Amino acid sequence: MSEQRPLTIIGHRGARGHAPENTLLALDTGIRLGAPWLEFDVQYVAGECWLMHDLTVDRTTDGHGPLAKLSAAQIRALDAGGGQNVPTLADALDLIENRAAVNIELKTWDGCAQAVAKILRDYIADGWPAERFLVSSFHHPELWEFRELLPEVPVGALVCGVPLDWAGPATELGAAVLSVSSEFVDARLVEDAHRRDLQLWVYTVNDVDEMRALRALGVDGFFTDYPDRALR
Repeated sequence: MSEQRPLTIIGHRGARGHAPENTLLALDTGIRLGAPWLEFDVQYVAGECWLMHDLTVDRTTDGHGPLAKLSAAQIRALDAGGGQNVPTLADALDLIENRAAVNIELKTWDGCAQAVAKILRDYIADGWPAERFLVSSFHHPELWEFRELLPEVPVGALVCGVPLDWAGPATELGAAVLSVSSEFVDARLVEDAHRRDLQLWVYTVNDVDEMRALRALGVDGFFTDYPDRALR
């Protein structure tokens, strides 16, 4: 078993269990609940970085079809739940104002890394500490491109299962964090991540007993829809 290390709590899509995901209300709720980190998804569409998890808007808004087929005006007109709009990355960062650290997941490619890097460069120039950002993705080539563009911002490698070389993909990317689905976490993966000087974060953990079991394995962080539960 790995030695006990500091635990990082990351509000998943803001605080998805309490407010419509990836909205300003969800982010603000996460801050009010005390989440030290907030995670949200970004897609680059119509010249803007939008907070949206799915490639289609059907599940999370009153709209229909692929996000990529909509204009910026059409996206702004969507109701993302409870009268909330679909925010841009700049909207989200302006709301957060460095009151929490931010994990941005790149959900698209072919320009998403470049667009996010450009925006973050401006916020860092205005005083936001680079280490208060983490940019992650399942699309490792896009994540590699981001790291080349803005190397001062840490990156996190997302994986669904356990790679053949365990935490190796994160090392290859020069990542600070390996994030993996909770169902695949075992002691050997935790040990290998720590041996490589990586943090191992786990998604998405909402059950308190599961949190305790994973913490006993030595994981370093949880993505959770209920940051208040994890903090308790």
